[in-house]
Amino acid sequence: MPSPKGSPLSAIFPMNNKTYFPIVLALSLIISSIASIGAVDAVVQDMQKAANGFLDSLSEELRHKATYTLNEDERMNWHFIPKTGERMGVDLRDLNKIQEIKLAELLVASFSATGHEKVKKIQGLESVLYVLENADHRDPELYYTTIFGTPSATGSWGWRFEGHHLSQNFTVANGKLLANSPSFWGANPATVPVGPTTGQRTLKGEEDTARSFVRSLSKKQKAIAIIADAAPKDIYSGAEKEVSPLSPPGIKVSQLEKSQIFGLTRIIQEYLSNMPTDVATDRWEKLSEAGLENITFAWAGPTEMGVKHYYRVQGPTFLIEYDNVQNQGNHIHAAWRDFDGDFGRDILKEHHGHQH
Repeated sequence: MPSPKGSPLSAIFPMNNKTYFPIVLALSLIISSIASIGAVDAVVQDMQKAANGFLDSLSEELRHKATYTLNEDERMNWHFIPKTGERMGVDLRDLNKIQEIKLAELLVASFSATGHEKVKKIQGLESVLYVLENADHRDPELYYTTIFGTPSATGSWGWRFEGHHLSQNFTVANGKLLANSPSFWGANPATVPVGPTTGQRTLKGEEDTARSFVRSLSKKQKAIAIIADAAPKDIYSGAEKEVSPLSPPGIKVSQLEKSQIFGLTRIIQEYLSNMPTDVATDRWEKLSEAGLENITFAWAGPTEMGVKHYYRVQGPTFLIEYDNVQNQGNHIHAAWRDFDGDFGRDILKEHHGHQH
């Protein structure tokens, strides 16, 4: 199968090299199945319908609590730590069964099946922490839904689902998905030590694909990719409203073997797999347009399982950042950020400028 027109894959993988044709084929399948803009719009239509269904199910009091204008500062006031009583929106304790079903429909419309399952598992980890810590603020119902603006096919609006170790932010304008970032995922414990879910690893793929990749590097390559002997205390981007490229960038795609490039793209695909398929393929196409050859990878800390470690993958437009350092390396933070697109910030400004 040929690589799509304009794809940088043809430059990275010579098509006449039979040794690496399976790799070319795998990546070509990803890109050649790129959804049309209309397919992504269909996802947004489902999201809009579900958002209005959720709002319509709320009482006047809860609807007032759940909604803000798109331009309010609250839209960018995001967090991923426990903040009992400080988050805005309606939490799951506010909702009856019908309203919970309507919220579930909005979540299903906004994530892939894989992403939605991770959302539920992260919420479920609060019950594990409640047992481990005997702490009342560990509650799987302390997750808040906030709608910004009025969901419609012609206006600008957004929504957020947030609680401990989850902050998922979506921005839409004229039926187009401008942004689904910041997208934050966390897992504590990363590996559940006790109870009925003993051994569960909620963010297993995010950890294992990166470790497998860094271990595939030669000694010379590791000297470039591993930027520190010890992991930092947390991801550098934190809950900042805007992020910039981090330095040092680590190892470049141009410094990798062909099979290693495939390993690096597997990390990116793990994060994309949380999104609806059409959205994920659209995002991959945008990364390709920006230049897959410009993507870099950096690691900090040992590469053994069960010890504190950190990594980041970044390109011209995006940053993936991950750490597992708290609780002796059993507590994951992972985020997808867009340098110019978080909250649809710059894109929305440009979009409105064109309108006027």
